[in-house]
Amino acid sequence: MGRCPWNTSTQKDLRRLLNEWDPIGVADDVQDEYDCIIGPLFRSLHGGADQAVIGEFLRQELEVHFGLPSSRPPEAAAARFVDWWAAADPADGADSR
Repeated sequence: MGRCPWNTSTQKDLRRLLNEWDPIGVADDVQDEYDCIIGPLFRSLHGGADQAVIGEFLRQELEVHFGLPSSRPPEAAAARFVDWWAAADPADGADSR
């Protein structure tokens, strides 16, 4: 695997994607509500987790951490995170030298 692309831009991108998904409907009022998910989500993506693993992680976070079933199922969000990562991960491209 190439270098670890953890930086402020990565954090901002993941926050933006989480807030666009906004599974508990608070992102308009609380921009950092999902920040507790950013680190573990990044580590999972960086470790090669697929859509099913990311979806299960998101489901668990909603049910266990937030104590709520999501009104927005995590499968579509998981696909979006995995697609974003595939496009953004320098390990897949020339930067992995």
